[in-house]
Amino acid sequence: MVRLDPIDRLLRASMLSDEDFVATLNGILKNDLRMTVRELSERSGIAASSLYKILHGERSPNLTTLRAIVGALRHLSHPAGEEEFIGVIAARQTLDGIEDRFAEVDGRRVRVREYAVHTIEDAIVAAVRAEREGACGIVCAPIVSSTIEELVSVPVATIVPRESVQQAVELAARKAWH
Repeated sequence: MVRLDPIDRLLRASMLSDEDFVATLNGILKNDLRMTVRELSERSGIAASSLYKILHGERSPNLTTLRAIVGALRHLSHPAGEEEFIGVIAARQTLDGIEDRFAEVDGRRVRVREYAVHTIEDAIVAAVRAEREGACGIVCAPIVSSTIEELVSVPVATIVPRESVQQAVELAARKAWH
């Protein structure tokens, strides 16, 4: 049997019950990460008292807390020495137009990783996959950006194709008229 990574285990447990979430988070802290609640508090930005209440069943985790915990776990599984990347989710023809595979932003280098999709559903799955793989941000089409923003905890930027819209209008008109 394949053992899921800690983030997947925690997310699955959170969908089952508070008790499963608490048991899974305790297991991840003790067995996978070998870290204390205080250390998780420092990494996640959640008050240690809140984490203790959750881990002792005195409080249910809310969505914001869950996102902060998952973000901390993701950061722990992708050390700072690894290369940061932005996931670009688009149709293959759009991705083929990307010339640079790296960007320099505020003195930091970030890689561009492509996720080719054909449907809205593909885009949503690709966004979740990009976040799980460690994307520090996601770029996607406006039609899915609001949905993706609800699903992931990393920043989402929208592609706004200015020149290509005019070209697409002209192409559609030519096809319609011939």
